[in-house]
Amino acid sequence: MTIKTILYIVFLPIVLWALDAVNINAIFKKNRYYQARLFYLLLSLIMTYLLVNFVIDFTNYTKFI
Repeated sequence: MTIKTILYIVFLPIVLWALDAVNINAIFKKNRYYQARLFYLLLSLIMTYLLVNFVIDFTNYTKFI
């Protein structure tokens, strides 16, 4: 397993836990539960991807300093 895969596995639950504090259903129309869940899932995956890439880039950048 690469370090990037391990970081995805570590950061995904953290992002899900952080997004749990946001009431996603309040943003959507009534009776749009499945669309709200899909949005929640996609948002968590996108945020995990951005966080992992930030950590990787940050560690690579600090090696050159």
